[in-house]
Amino acid sequence: MAFEPAAILVIDDELGIREGCRRVLIREGHRVVVAATGEEGWRQAQSGQFDLVLLDVMMPDIGGMELLKRMVAFDPDLICIIITGYATIELAVQAIRQGAYNFIAKPFDANTLLLAVQQGLERQRLAREAKRLAQVEAENEALEQRKAELEQLDRVKSAFTLTVAHELRAPVAAIQSYLRLILDGYIPPEEQRKYLVRTEQRASAQLELINDLLDLARLQNPDQQAKHEPVDVGYSLHEVCDLMGSRAQEKQIRFSVSIPETEVTIAADPKHITQLWSNLVSNAIKYTQEGGTVEVKMAVQENQAVITVHDTGIGIAPEDLPRIFEDFYRTKAAKALSEMGTGLGLPLVKRIVETYRGHIDVQSTVGEGSTFTVTLPVDAGDKASASSA
Repeated sequence: MAFEPAAILVIDDELGIREGCRRVLIREGHRVVVAATGEEGWRQAQSGQFDLVLLDVMMPDIGGMELLKRMVAFDPDLICIIITGYATIELAVQAIRQGAYNFIAKPFDANTLLLAVQQGLERQRLAREAKRLAQVEAENEALEQRKAELEQLDRVKSAFTLTVAHELRAPVAAIQSYLRLILDGYIPPEEQRKYLVRTEQRASAQLELINDLLDLARLQNPDQQAKHEPVDVGYSLHEVCDLMGSRAQEKQIRFSVSIPETEVTIAADPKHITQLWSNLVSNAIKYTQEGGTVEVKMAVQENQAVITVHDTGIGIAPEDLPRIFEDFYRTKAAKALSEMGTGLGLPLVKRIVETYRGHIDVQSTVGEGSTFTVTLPVDAGDKASASSA
């Protein structure tokens, strides 16, 4: 069987063996380098240019078994064939166990040498081909996975585009309908204000939706770096709660706020932190019936600020909990209680929390209320000041 020329290293302290091997192998087209000592052979092997090594066991400086151990560790794909005049079954077994491919006993003829070399090179060719095929298969699997991810991304983008189009069209259609009724004279002057108020509400909802979409896009865009500056978490939360207090009062909701006076800062965009509290607190008030309770608490635990927003509102069904952070998702109970809403508030909350390496947890029972817990890592300096306070 014909085989491709290879680079072969012959390491043997016997001149006759070295030269004999060299002449036989060169006639077959191989490139052959010889070494008379173990040290010289090891230096040659470390060049990494050889396909096969013929290695004598008994040498004056470094023994063949020690060299075999080094070579297998250096290049696992290197084919090593032991040649020795002290052939025993025990030595052959030991050599094979340590990584030798074959074992030739001296004296040997040209045919024996060529057969052993040919088999070794064929073994190497098959091993390399198997490795190449495995690599190709792995690359194909990676490409298939990437293709599936891109197809899934396309489906998500298409669904998102359709949802956005629907959400944007509905308020515009309502606004257009009200205006046509007024312009075509179907609404008497004394009732027009009522329809104009509805039009303004729809326009406000539309603007809120557009603003939320823009905020989501900014948070998802890696090229758009948010400005980071020290933000006092407690102060920001206090400001939001002060603004929301009037809404709670209108619904006769008991609204309690517990925030430590200690300054606790994080490096963030102030607008993001305000959005975070505004969405959580406004949702709690929005979905709590008259006479209910909303509690906002903040604590500092080790190097984290922990903020909880608890309400005694409508709650969230177990089947809805895994989906509440999806874009545009609103539960049936939420839609029944309040027609207005973009379904983007909680997705914004989650993305803001994740942007600042935080975590959000939700516990809820239908008819009893919900508790949202946000954990944000705080600056190391403030951790020390909070602990001393």
